[in-house]
Amino acid sequence: MRCPYCGSEDSQVKDSRPAEDGNAIRRRRICPDCGGRFTTFERVQLRELMIIKKTGRKVPFDRDKLLRSFEIALRKRPVDRDRIERAVSGIVRRLESSGETEIPSEEIGLQVLEALKSLDDVAFVRYASVYRDFSHAEDFEKVIAEISEKIARDPGE
Repeated sequence: MRCPYCGSEDSQVKDSRPAEDGNAIRRRRICPDCGGRFTTFERVQLRELMIIKKTGRKVPFDRDKLLRSFEIALRKRPVDRDRIERAVSGIVRRLESSGETEIPSEEIGLQVLEALKSLDDVAFVRYASVYRDFSHAEDFEKVIAEISEKIARDPGE
C-alpha cells in the first residue's frame, strides 16, 4: 500500500481488526521510509459497479463519494458515525446484490434519501433540497409537511 505522505511503495501493517460489523477489515499501517501512520479499510467487492449519470456518462461507483454525501448532509447533526457507516454499507450491499452492473445515479439518490429519512430529518431536507433541485421556499414547505405528517402518524419514531 502506497504511503499517502511520502508516496513510498511500501508500508507495514501494525494492527488489523474487523470493522463495520465484520464487513471490512481496518488496518493501521506505518511507512518504513517516513514513519507516517495511516489507516486503510479492506472490503469485499462482489462486482464492479458503474454509475450512469443524468448526462448518460458512466463512472465507476465510489463508496467514499457515497459516504461523503452522507457526511455533508449530516454535518453538525447528532448522528453516530457507526449508523452512517451501516447506512452506507447497506446501500452498497443492495447495489451489489441487485445483479445490475450499471445503476442510474437517481436510484442511488433515492436510496440515500430513504436512509437519511430514518437517520435525521434535517439531513433528509438538506439532501432533498439538492437532490430534488429545490428552487423556491414552497419546495421546502412541502417536504417539511411530509415529515410533519409522518411524525403525526408515527409519534414513537
